[in-house]
Amino acid sequence: MDTAIVVFTRDLRVHDNPALHRACARARQVVPLFVADPAIAAPPNRARFLAQSLAVLREELRQRGGDLVIRRGDPAAEVITLAREVTAGAVYIADDVSGYAARRRRALERECARQRLDLLITPGLTVVPPGELAPAGGGHYRVFTPYWRAWRGTRWRQPCPAPGTIRMPAVRHAGQVPAARHGPSPGLAAGGEHAARQRFASWRDSCLAGYPGRRDDLDGGQTSRLSAYLRFGCLSPLEAAAGALDRPGGEEFCRQLAWRDFFYQVTAAEPDIARKDHRAAPAAWRRDPDALEAWRAGLTGIPIVDAGMRQLAAEGFMHNRARMITASFLTRTLGIDWRDGYRHFGALLADGDVANNAGNWQWIAGTGHNTRPHQVMNPLRQPRRFDPPGGYVRRYVPELAGLGPDRIHAPWTLDGGYRRRLGYPEPVVEVS
Repeated sequence: MDTAIVVFTRDLRVHDNPALHRACARARQVVPLFVADPAIAAPPNRARFLAQSLAVLREELRQRGGDLVIRRGDPAAEVITLAREVTAGAVYIADDVSGYAARRRRALERECARQRLDLLITPGLTVVPPGELAPAGGGHYRVFTPYWRAWRGTRWRQPCPAPGTIRMPAVRHAGQVPAARHGPSPGLAAGGEHAARQRFASWRDSCLAGYPGRRDDLDGGQTSRLSAYLRFGCLSPLEAAAGALDRPGGEEFCRQLAWRDFFYQVTAAEPDIARKDHRAAPAAWRRDPDALEAWRAGLTGIPIVDAGMRQLAAEGFMHNRARMITASFLTRTLGIDWRDGYRHFGALLADGDVANNAGNWQWIAGTGHNTRPHQVMNPLRQPRRFDPPGGYVRRYVPELAGLGPDRIHAPWTLDGGYRRRLGYPEPVVEVS
């Protein structure tokens, strides 16, 4: 084969990129392509992270003799236009599970068939591809524990090396990387493969061993903070799993990667996961615009909830334990529909995607793949267990920074006049 196009989507890396690796092995010339589809506008935080990641990817490709062609428009139409320009014979793209990705894949299949282009769909967004594991009765896994056993017991593919050289034909116009405009979260992490690989190596060497015992510690900084890099494919989940598994703490870290894969295989089978309940809600949802807005703003008067929501606003990221606490508070304590929370998280999270965002929201709300659908995370007991000194709350709720561990998680127990001087709101609902 003379020329192949590699369509980058959520695999913005050169290391362990099966689509890029296979194209470079089989074609004499390779054209890397990213298509910005105006039909899906990324929220500002993700748009910034994406722009930085694309800039890093372009530099990586240029160092190898290639480039990243950037187009704007309908992905299938832009692929065909470029294929005609460079006389390509094949198109490579990583598979994905969202409804949008499925529509893109079907459109590419139709157009490539019309143009007599080979379309090769590769793995790469998960450790284990979504359709690779299935229970004995068929279908997909609906419960995590048996999925984890199957996931842990399967044989993973070998990571692909980064190409040393990319031979690329002349392209009339390479296109511009979108400007990395500032989003609403000033503490947003930097995007790109360099930052991803550096973060993983540093965290693995310094924190992985203590991860099993400290990953839920809200103030300890032991979590990997790799979620956005995995979401955009700046880091290969397979490389992360393989690089951690045989080290102390690696089994528990890989279990979290398996949760990610679990929700991908659920979404592949249930593409309406962001809209449709997997099981009926435990109770009828109530409308309370004021309480919802207080939750969004981190002004519920419940310190651990407000700390989580303010971390989200400041960093485009939230600690996983705080995600569960804030989601449980919205759905179980306030009784507000999980879809309202899903949309707010999706607007701010750099790592927000359909499979994990919706899957986890449904799990917490009791409408998803949770074997304990009535479980509630008490917003007083949770911080006393996972933030007992109150360091996490002090960092994100500075109004309460002067309170000791015995009061910081329940400031409503203080004298009324002192509470008013703190400038912190009264609770939107009574908790005990």
